[in-house]
Amino acid sequence: MFNDWFSIGSFTIHGYGVMIAIGILMAFFYGERMAKKYGLDANEVDNLIFVCLLSGFLGSKIVFILTNWNGFLKNPMAYLGADGWVVYGGILGGIVGGWLWCKFRKLNFWDYANLMFPAVALAQGFGRIGCFFAGCCYGKETTGLGIVFPSGSLAPAGVKLIPTQLMSSFGDFLLFYILYRVYCNKETRSMTAGLYLVLYSIGRFILEFFRGDESRGFIMGLSTSQFIAIFLCIAGLILVVRRRSAEQKAG
Repeated sequence: MFNDWFSIGSFTIHGYGVMIAIGILMAFFYGERMAKKYGLDANEVDNLIFVCLLSGFLGSKIVFILTNWNGFLKNPMAYLGADGWVVYGGILGGIVGGWLWCKFRKLNFWDYANLMFPAVALAQGFGRIGCFFAGCCYGKETTGLGIVFPSGSLAPAGVKLIPTQLMSSFGDFLLFYILYRVYCNKETRSMTAGLYLVLYSIGRFILEFFRGDESRGFIMGLSTSQFIAIFLCIAGLILVVRRRSAEQKAG
C-alpha cells in the first residue's frame, strides 16, 4: 500500500524488500536459537538457510515462468526480471536445495527440515506484509470489509479489495506458532515438516478463492497454487503418517 518508504538520492527503500529482509533475518535468528537448544549445528543451519534461499528463489522463478510459458516465449527478459515469483516454487526449490545440501554435508535432512519449517512460516508471514505494502497478491473486489489501494500500487487503485495479503500473513504467523509448539514436543517433533505441508496447503487452497490477481495461472479450473497444494497436502499427510509410524516403532 505504501511501498516507497523513503529515498536517498536515486536509491529508494521499499516496504516489500524491508519485510522480506526482516523475514530472512528472523529465520536465521530462530534457526540458530533452536539449533543450540536442541543439539543441532547452528553454523549448518545458517548454511542451510542460505542454500535454501538461493534454490528457493530459483524454484520460484522457474515455476513462475512455467505458469506463464506463452508470455515468456514472446518476451523472455520481461519474465527473468525482478517481478514474478510463485511461493510454491520457492518451497519446492528450497526443499530440493536443502536435501542436496544435507546429502553433501552428510547431515540428517529430516532433523534439520523439522527444525526449519517453522522458520519458513515465520519468514512467509513477514513476506506477506511486504506483499501488502507493494499491493501484489491482492484480493477480489468486495463491498464488505476491504482495503483501497492508492495509485502506483500493483493492486487496482480506488476499489475496495479483500485484504488477502494480511489474511495470508496472519495465517502464516499462526502456522509458525502451531509448528513451533509441535517441534518443542519430543513426541511430535518428527512430524513438523509434514504438518507444514498439510496445513499450509489447506490454508493456501482456501485463500486462493479470495485472490483477485489473474496472472498466477490456472490448471483445470484451479489456480496453479491450488493445483500444487493438492499434491503437497497429500505428500504431507503421507510424511506425517510415516514419521509417526517410525516414531512408534522406535519407541
